[in-house]
Amino acid sequence: MKKTLRLLDRHFGLTASGTTTRTEATAGLTTFLTMAYIIFVQPAILSGVMFGMETGMDFQALVTATCVASAFATLLMGLLSRYPIAQAPGMGLNFFFVFSAIPAAAAAGFAVPWQTALGVVFLSGILFLGVTLLGLRETLLNAVSPSMKNGIAVGIGIFITFIGLQNAGLILADEGTAVSLNPGFGSPDLLVFFFGLLLTATLITRRMRGAILIGIGGATLLALIFKIGYGLLPEHLASTPLLAESDLVQRFTLASRPLAAPASVAPVFFKMDIAGALSMSMLPFILIFLFMDVFDTMGTLIGVAEQAGFMQDNRLPRANRAFLADATGTIFGTLMGTSTVTSYIESAAGVSEGGRTGLTSVFVALFFLLALFFGPLIGMIGGYAPITAPALVIVGFMMFRNILNLHWEDPSESIPSLLIVVGIPLSYSISDGIMLGFIAYPLIKLFAGKWHEVRPAMMVTAALLLVYVLVFR
Repeated sequence: MKKTLRLLDRHFGLTASGTTTRTEATAGLTTFLTMAYIIFVQPAILSGVMFGMETGMDFQALVTATCVASAFATLLMGLLSRYPIAQAPGMGLNFFFVFSAIPAAAAAGFAVPWQTALGVVFLSGILFLGVTLLGLRETLLNAVSPSMKNGIAVGIGIFITFIGLQNAGLILADEGTAVSLNPGFGSPDLLVFFFGLLLTATLITRRMRGAILIGIGGATLLALIFKIGYGLLPEHLASTPLLAESDLVQRFTLASRPLAAPASVAPVFFKMDIAGALSMSMLPFILIFLFMDVFDTMGTLIGVAEQAGFMQDNRLPRANRAFLADATGTIFGTLMGTSTVTSYIESAAGVSEGGRTGLTSVFVALFFLLALFFGPLIGMIGGYAPITAPALVIVGFMMFRNILNLHWEDPSESIPSLLIVVGIPLSYSISDGIMLGFIAYPLIKLFAGKWHEVRPAMMVTAALLLVYVLVFR
């Protein structure tokens, strides 16, 4: 046992990073729980179940594919880059896969559209890999100014907080104002959320290790109490709208058993139609997937790295290894039968729990594999958003502190950073928010007479983004 611990310490640099195996395990579990929803959301999206339609992809096979692809990509990230960053099929990218790539393949006349769409993702993964091996992604990462890097972290922090408040049901969609506050503060969903948030915030204020994980546990316990109590209520009370229409009643399902055998991945395994993806009608989608994944990954890396203090002289050590793990994860994910695999910003939850090395990622990968057999239990916790929503709000708070590091004295730095800060949450897209800042940055510098402060890689990127916006959007 001691020999194993020494080997882990040597490979991941636990002592040098000021962490322990126990801390990394806690961080890994925290990250996993905050992103475990993807195990069930991804199959629901790709199969069409979430939208009451059929894409042709098998739901149960997608559950297995999601777990295996996430475990492989996250393990690779941990071992190769040694950063505490988890990977899984990307939200946003999966919606684009279903509502853009599959319909385009169907309109082009392909017999099995989802297989052609998988071929598109596979080829975009090959391009990711090529761009990474050429060092272009790391060059772009290093070309981003420190102020904009901090702006990305702040923007993602606000985005995560917004997602957490939406998941909790505190912020609702509104036709007139886009969003509004939920007035039903007495609903079980919001009570679970507020309890988890109060517990987590209190423990963090008291500087207690494992605060986020304990908060998730406390929220789970309260949800269980409410769920059991609801079943004991008289019918006239149980049928009131505040209770009957809550997610706790509608969607929070008690696990009937902790263990279940994983489904076969065969219906979606190795089903890419590469020849179809190479057709002229599908080529633009390859480039769009490439763009979205590059900037999603870069934004996540910057956000987590700024929070954890990994940046050194405005550079991220081993960045190319992280990009390589991301690209390889996407390729492997398509082989398994799922859409683009990318780095998850929920990794910041593990960092906030003390995760500082790739061992955190190794534990996340292990939990994804265990989820293949503990599906009912994981589904109970990860499938009810108010339980994990407080973790996202707290992580958003931690990342927002980077706003102090923006270069406010120089408007040519702070204005593009502001566009990123507000662009990410308001466009509901990390890549779109970054795009706004990246286009504005060299233009403002140019007209302010500071063009010499812009690195060539940033100029080229801004030009390519303009072409993307004008031609492909």
